[in-house]
This record gives sequence, structure tokens and C-alpha cells, in this order.
Amino acid sequence: MKKIHLIGIVVIAVAIAILISAAGDVSTYATFKDAMNSGDKVKVCAHLSKDKPMEYNPSKDPNYFSFYVKDNDQKEHKVVLLAAKPQDFELSEQIVITGSMKDDVFMATDMLMKCPSKYKDEEVYVKGKS
Repeated sequence: MKKIHLIGIVVIAVAIAILISAAGDVSTYATFKDAMNSGDKVKVCAHLSKDKPMEYNPSKDPNYFSFYVKDNDQKEHKVVLLAAKPQDFELSEQIVITGSMKDDVFMATDMLMKCPSKYKDEEVYVKGKS
């Protein structure tokens, strides 16, 4: 067997290993009920409960941020994110949090926010004009 064939086999094996590890991270969205039952890390798609308090005190602990969200089943839970509060957090339309349930609190390890489009006002204006 030539050296180039061995290198090709190794490259293919590494590519397959990367694809298998990436496929393990792909998951569907769950609800808080699913998170309680599974005990594993899940992704929950939710909306911010703006009527509930948010706790972030950077002088006390800059890596502790807690807030309340409602999932697609309208179940509300407290979320604790061990990171700084994102800029314009209150403007987010939808939040995807990754983590697991610990007692009655969702411990988030990662968070993605869907923020309103910068063109949203222009879309409303155009619709109102016609």
C-alpha cells in the first residue's frame, strides 16, 4: 500500500469521526416537561416573561443572570445562565436555551436570542401605507 493511500484512509476516518460527533449535538427543541423527564441536556425554545424580575448584579457576580421564560406549552420556569447578561436582552422575541433542569430551575449553559429585525418598523410602515 502506498503512503498516499494510508493518508487518504486516515483523512476519511477523521472526517467520519467529526461527522459522528457533530450528529450527536443535533437535537430537536424540547419543553420544560421533557427536560424534567430526561435529565439530559436539551434545547428549549421559549419567550421572555417580561412581567417577572430579572436578576443581574455585575458588582456582586458578573457571571450570574437569572430570568423567567415560558416554553411552547406556556409553562413558566426560572432560568439561571452562568454568564453575563446579553446586550438588548429585553428586546428579544424568542430565546433558545441549552441546558438541563436542576430541581425546578433550568440551568442554562448556552443561549441564543432571536432579536427583532432592524427592518421591522419599515415593514409595518409599508403595510400601513397600502
